Amino acid sequence: MFNNFKNKKLVTRLVGLFSAIIILLGVSFYQSFEESRGLEVDFFDVGQGDAILIKTPDHQRILIDGGPNNAVVNKLGENLPFFDKEIDLVILTHPHADHLVGLIEVLKRYEVKKILSTGVAHPTPDYLTWLEEIKKQNVPMEIAKAGETLDFGSGIKMEIFYPVEDLAGKQVENLNNTSIVGKLIFGRTSFLFTGDAEMEVWDELISRGIDLKADVLKVAHHGSKNATSKNFLEKVQPKFAIISVGENNSFGHPSRIILNYLENIGAQILRTDEQGDVKITSDGEKLNFKE
Repeated sequence: MFNNFKNKKLVTRLVGLFSAIIILLGVSFYQSFEESRGLEVDFFDVGQGDAILIKTPDHQRILIDGGPNNAVVNKLGENLPFFDKEIDLVILTHPHADHLVGLIEVLKRYEVKKILSTGVAHPTPDYLTWLEEIKKQNVPMEIAKAGETLDFGSGIKMEIFYPVEDLAGKQVENLNNTSIVGKLIFGRTSFLFTGDAEMEVWDELISRGIDLKADVLKVAHHGSKNATSKNFLEKVQPKFAIISVGENNSFGHPSRIILNYLENIGAQILRTDEQGDVKITSDGEKLNFKE
């Protein structure tokens, strides 16, 4: 009987050791695979809202916005290994609910190392809950400043273009035009992230001589007619135009006018309400759209 007990104990230890080895091998394989495939940007289908995950060869995880519900949590679970519960940076472009709500649950489920936001005042229940959760989790928060550059390693960086003034604690009439705008650059490839910024923002950036040219454009404000102009698109010249939008939404997004603009400049239009999640990878030289 004593020998049987010893044998069972030995088997338990061996199973535990074997499981640990499998997990370590899985982590090693995943990291090697990720390094080999370069940069990946996932535009999640979360309905009428935005949620974008950036994965770098150095295992950086950057989440831009969280959508209008908790769907982003499931998306992260599908696109990250079960053992990966860290988000290096969360960027809240602006605190409207369709960009914010999912991030509250992300804070509860993942270890978020840092947050970048505008700090604009917006006293809604969702935003106040978000701020309370940040305080509870003791997550460092920085205020976005035009002109700063975020370094994600492996030659990958994000240049922040907007807002051009410090909005921390300020109340504004149009939250869309407080959106963080940034360009992600990897070698010869680039992505322009726009939040819900509208034409006034683009006019200001163009007047400042900002280089808006990018291979991939996250079309602002879900394709609203007030958020994109011909002049802006001529400056960007995107090869891919991603529209994060809910199926049969009540706003009529995306606008047929904007779709015509994009078609006329030759951009390949990819919509989350039609394609689902949109994944684009870059090796620093060329882009690849994963269907």
